[in-house]
Amino acid sequence: MLTKKQHALLMFINERITQTGISPSFDEMKEALELRSKSGIHRLITALEERGFIRRLAHRARALEVIRLPDDASLATTPSSLHADAVSPNAAIKNGDLNNNQTMAHDTHPPSSVVQGEFGKPAAQSHQAGDAAKDSFASLPVLGRIAAGTPIEAIQHEVDRFSVPAAMIGQGEHYILEVQGESMINAGIHDGDIAVIKQCNDAPNGDIVVALVEDQEATLKRLRKKGASIALEAENPAFETRIYGSDKVKVQGKLVGLMRVY
Repeated sequence: MLTKKQHALLMFINERITQTGISPSFDEMKEALELRSKSGIHRLITALEERGFIRRLAHRARALEVIRLPDDASLATTPSSLHADAVSPNAAIKNGDLNNNQTMAHDTHPPSSVVQGEFGKPAAQSHQAGDAAKDSFASLPVLGRIAAGTPIEAIQHEVDRFSVPAAMIGQGEHYILEVQGESMINAGIHDGDIAVIKQCNDAPNGDIVVALVEDQEATLKRLRKKGASIALEAENPAFETRIYGSDKVKVQGKLVGLMRVY
């Protein structure tokens, strides 16, 4: 999933390359997206590159290559309008039943927090057919995807529900996000993993948290605090650590478990 600005910039770049054979300048992109500075364009370009939508060609000025477009477009399509309000909808987890062929890993760091959703309902308990009552599961809301890379647009709505072993989550309210990106691979978190998140609004240094940046974008990162600054640290040397003022970042949850389908 892309933010509206990322989506608009990608379609503008693709349209310009289709029409002229060269990518637009940063000034042209800034004007098209009505941004005040080129730094915002640089951040959007980096986000699109990290997520595999574009590629920068070395040793060439204004050299961008569109590798792929979102699900709602194709490389042969020229967008009719740059300022499109519609972005590809949040994708629900494709495999709704991960009870088979899955591995689970518990995070070793203490508790933290993530994205707003419909919480407050007690987790529904169920039993697998033929199993003893002790083999209970909890039904958790799936809130969509979370970027382990450049932040993606904040997810706020339940798109599905998913059963996890009740012993995995313990006390408190929890939800599920599908990981997208590879910036946390050295922490054992891979693209497509199912992240089990405990809802909270603060966390100690070193916790892997869902962080809401500037009330707009959510990302899964390791939290580092120093004075009035907060660093969202990647676990992949190919990705940069992002530093914000403490008023720009809100902890919305802590990673407490992972599930993976093979």
